[in-house]
Amino acid sequence: MESSILSPAQVVDAYGDVGEKKCSKSAFSVLLLAILAGSLIAFAGAATNTAAHSAAAVGASRLICGLLFPFGLAIVILMGAELFTGNCLIAISVLEKKATLAGMLNNWILVYLGNFIGASLVAAACAYSGQFNQSSGSLALFTMKMAAGKCALTFPNGLILGIACNVLVCLGVLCAMTAKDTTGKVLGAFLPVALFVLCGFEHSVANMYYVPAGLFAKTIPAYAELAAQAGLDLSGLTWSNFLIRNLVPVTLGNIIGGVGIGMLLWRGHTSARFPG
Repeated sequence: MESSILSPAQVVDAYGDVGEKKCSKSAFSVLLLAILAGSLIAFAGAATNTAAHSAAAVGASRLICGLLFPFGLAIVILMGAELFTGNCLIAISVLEKKATLAGMLNNWILVYLGNFIGASLVAAACAYSGQFNQSSGSLALFTMKMAAGKCALTFPNGLILGIACNVLVCLGVLCAMTAKDTTGKVLGAFLPVALFVLCGFEHSVANMYYVPAGLFAKTIPAYAELAAQAGLDLSGLTWSNFLIRNLVPVTLGNIIGGVGIGMLLWRGHTSARFPG
C-alpha cells in the first residue's frame, strides 16, 4: 500500500522540483502570488493582535498568537502563494542544479516586493477602516506598542531572532510537504510556526504588517492621543527605524536561517551522493 506521507529525503528531493517551478514562473505571476501571500500573513497578524490585545499575561498573549498565526502559513501553502521566507528553500533547487543562483535571487526580489505590498495594504486597511477601534482603542495601543518594540531591536538581536524564526518556518513548509492531504499539510505547517510565534522570533513578512500597522495607527489623531494618555513613547516608531533596525537584520537572519536549514537537510539526505 502506498504511504500516505513522504519521507524527509523524498521531501527534500521534491522541493528541488518545486523551486525550479517557482523560478520559471513569469514575473507578473510571481508578483501577484507574492501580494497574496503577504496579505494572508498580514491577515494572520491582524487576527492574532485582535485576539491577544486584551490578554493580561504575556504568556497568555503568546499562546493565543501561537495557536492562530500558523494558519496564515497553512493557507499560503494550500493556495500556492509565494512567501519570501519559505522561498529561501529554493537554495535546495540551486544545489540540485535545477535552478540558478540568478533565478533564485530574481524570485526573492519579486516575492519580497510583493509580500511588502500585500502586507502593507492590509495594515493600512485595518488602521484606516477603524478595525483598531476595538476595546475602545486598546487594539490600536497594542498594535503601536508592538510596532515600537520591534523598531527598538538591536541589529544582532534582529539577526539572531530572524535566523531562529526561518529555521522553523522552512521546517513548517517542508513538514507540510510530507503530507498528501489537506489536514496533514495544515498540521505540518502549524507545529513549527507555532513554536516560532510562542518564542517571539522575528519574521520579516509578518513585520511588514505589524510595524506598518503601528506606523499607520500613529498618524491617526485619536490613536496618537490614546498613546499619549497611556504614556506610550512612540518617538522610536519611525519608518527609518523599521527599515534599518528591524527589517534589514531580520531579513538577513531569515535568509541565513532558511538557506542554512535547506542546505543542512539537502546535505544530510543526499549523503549517499558523497561517499566518505
